[in-house]
Amino acid sequence: MNLKLKRPIIFFDLETTGVDTAKDRIVEISMIKIAVDGTKTVKTRRVNPEMHIPEAATAVHGITDEDVKDEPTFRQLAKSLAQFIEGCDFGGFNSNRFDLPVLVEEFMRAGVECDFRKRRFVDVQTIFHRKEQRTLVAAYKFYCDKDLENAHSAEADTMATYEVLEAQIERYPDIGDTVEALADFSAGAPMVDYAGRLSLNDKGEEIFAFGKYKGRRVEDVFRDDPSYYSWMMNGDFPLYTKKVLTEIRLRNK
Repeated sequence: MNLKLKRPIIFFDLETTGVDTAKDRIVEISMIKIAVDGTKTVKTRRVNPEMHIPEAATAVHGITDEDVKDEPTFRQLAKSLAQFIEGCDFGGFNSNRFDLPVLVEEFMRAGVECDFRKRRFVDVQTIFHRKEQRTLVAAYKFYCDKDLENAHSAEADTMATYEVLEAQIERYPDIGDTVEALADFSAGAPMVDYAGRLSLNDKGEEIFAFGKYKGRRVEDVFRDDPSYYSWMMNGDFPLYTKKVLTEIRLRNK
C-alpha cells in the first residue's frame, strides 16, 4: 500500500437528492475504511431522504423514491455511523466541497455530535485537477488504466477514488504519502466552515468568503451591521455555518 497511515482513513461517496449542500439529502452512502495495516472494511447503505428524489438526480445515480421507501433514514443510522468513523481521517473525490458539507449537515439534523475539526481531509479531485485537470472517470482511466463501470454508484466511485489516490502517490512523489501531506496538498483556501462561506485571512481571523462583505472580518461585520447575523440565521445557509457564526458572535460579545 502506497498510502502511509497513522490512523484509519475513510474514503466515502454520497449520492444525494441534489447539489445544494444546505438542503439536499443523502440517498446512498458508501464508506471504505482503510486500517493502518491496509485492511479494508466496506459499508454501503441506501438512505430514505424523507423527501422526493428529483428526476434530475435520479437520472444521475438511478435511485428512485421507490428504491428507498423502506430504507432507514439518516437519523436512524447516525449513531452507528458516527461510531464507525470515530478517530478516522477522510478521503474522497470533490469531498471537501460537496460530500463533507452534506455529511456534516445530516449529522446536525440528526442531533448526533460528530466533531470533524480534528480530522484530515484528502480530496483526490483537487490533487487530480492540480496535476491533470480531469473527471473521476478520466482519472480512473488515466491513473489505473481501467474503465470505471457503474459510475455514479456510490461504492464504485468510492473504490475508484481510493485506487486513484494510490496511483497518484506512486506517480507524484512530491505530493507525499501521508494523510497529513496529502491533506495539505489537496486543501484549498483555509475554511472555517465546511461549505466555504467563511475563511481565514493572513492573520488567522475569520472573514466572509462571499457576498457584500467578502473579505471583511466577521466580528467587524457583526459589530457594524448586527442585522447581518440575523439575516444569515434566517437564511438557507448550512446548519454548521450558522453554528460557527454563533460561536464567533458569542465569543466577541
